[in-house]
Amino acid sequence: MSNKKIWFITGAGRGMGVEIAKAALAAGHAVVATGRDTVRVSKALGPSNDVLAVKLDVTSRADAEAAVRAAVDRFGRIDVLVNNAANFYAGYFEELTPEQMDRQLAASLIGPMNVTRAVLPVMRKQHAGHIISISSSAGLSGFEFCSAYAASKFGLEGWMESLTPEVAPFGIATTIVNPGFFRTELLTDQSTSYAPASIDDYSERRAQQIDFWKSQNGKQGGDPEKLARALVTIAAEEKPPSRFIAGADSIEKKIAGLQKQIGAYRELSTSLAFDEAGAPAKGAQ
Repeated sequence: MSNKKIWFITGAGRGMGVEIAKAALAAGHAVVATGRDTVRVSKALGPSNDVLAVKLDVTSRADAEAAVRAAVDRFGRIDVLVNNAANFYAGYFEELTPEQMDRQLAASLIGPMNVTRAVLPVMRKQHAGHIISISSSAGLSGFEFCSAYAASKFGLEGWMESLTPEVAPFGIATTIVNPGFFRTELLTDQSTSYAPASIDDYSERRAQQIDFWKSQNGKQGGDPEKLARALVTIAAEEKPPSRFIAGADSIEKKIAGLQKQIGAYRELSTSLAFDEAGAPAKGAQ
């Protein structure tokens, strides 16, 4: 089929990554499905000539480079990169250890950078490609108990927005995806780590937060299969959107809050320009 594309998906062993891979395959595309456990990846997707399972720990630059070489050796090109792999270190910033912060940023920010850096030479040579990075509503609005995760996703957003004009002249499109609460495996024990209890002042709220996050696992309102199909639809567009907000409630609240703050201090904000020499003072006749 002339519109068949080669998808390269990180974190394809479970959760959202599996659903994206299945949706791409169902649409007639080929998938390079990557993960730290290739046996799990292969089992999740089943045997197919259109599937290549490749080992990839996104925190390893060497893994990223090797996975891209394997993809090109098998399929000759990479059309769509989906930066999906992530983890979740939850806790109050003061209790999160520096090592936990490092691991959060390594997986959810530096990891996508590692993979994209390895893929970009392929897409530049093709003069075509599409980079999709899975962010979060926490990439636009910070939440209590989510400082590490939000920091990684805010960083991902800034990097992707800056990358967009850098790669556009090479025919490469980019899309940031902001899911709300989707029923993935992010909140399972395999993906979520909590800060150690170390400061008594946080004890009561910490217990409440942990109870809340654990209670949400398996009850999130968003359907990852539907989101995966939506991404396949977006990737098929001639001009994909630079952002796809999948779950708008919290983001609409953030926008309303920003507008309120802009309005409250508009006069003070607009009074900050230099008074150029010779220009009449404000209010002078």
